Amino acid sequence: MTLDAAWAVDWVRRSAATVVEHRDELVELDRQIGDGDHGENLARGFRAVVAKLDALDAPPASVGDVLRLAATTLMSTVGGAAGPLYGTAYLRASKSGAASELGADGVVALLEAALDGIVTRGKARVGEKTMVDAWTPAVAAAVEAADHGAPPSQVFAAAARGAQEGAASTVPMIATKGRASYLGERSAGHLDPGARSSELLLVAAAEAAAAAD
Repeated sequence: MTLDAAWAVDWVRRSAATVVEHRDELVELDRQIGDGDHGENLARGFRAVVAKLDALDAPPASVGDVLRLAATTLMSTVGGAAGPLYGTAYLRASKSGAASELGADGVVALLEAALDGIVTRGKARVGEKTMVDAWTPAVAAAVEAADHGAPPSQVFAAAARGAQEGAASTVPMIATKGRASYLGERSAGHLDPGARSSELLLVAAAEAAAAAD
């Protein structure tokens, strides 16, 4: 089983739904250690992505087309740090997923490209209490699953579990990057909102992949 443009559209729609559902949670997480706009900004951005998908005259032809549309829309509609970070992630992923269908290795390439985009844009490393702490274990879990011969849906499932574990790991961390770093030791004890939204997006990807099986 491979994943095609229909999967990518489903992923984006599921992403929008889960971000809107968890908007208040993300707002509260960001209010605790940031400026409180992460949930609202992300919900606005994904609503705009879905609106653009709905307005297309014809379905996107490739995974890359879907992710490129998401990237450009998020960059133009999401404020703060999240817009450029997620926009760059989707843009890098769109180039890796330009083929019409993704196998397990294609899923790994897509996730690695997204993480590379986030790291390049945000200059963050593991352990600094950012979304990198969710994406890095997600990619590692995906690579391991693909190396063991897992199909694309199981590779995404492994990535989602890695992201969940990675997001949870940010709770005891002291932020050394971004606005949360201004709080120093007082940032410990809080879940990073970017890591949490990354977890939500990768769970949505896994659910869309499972539905495509």
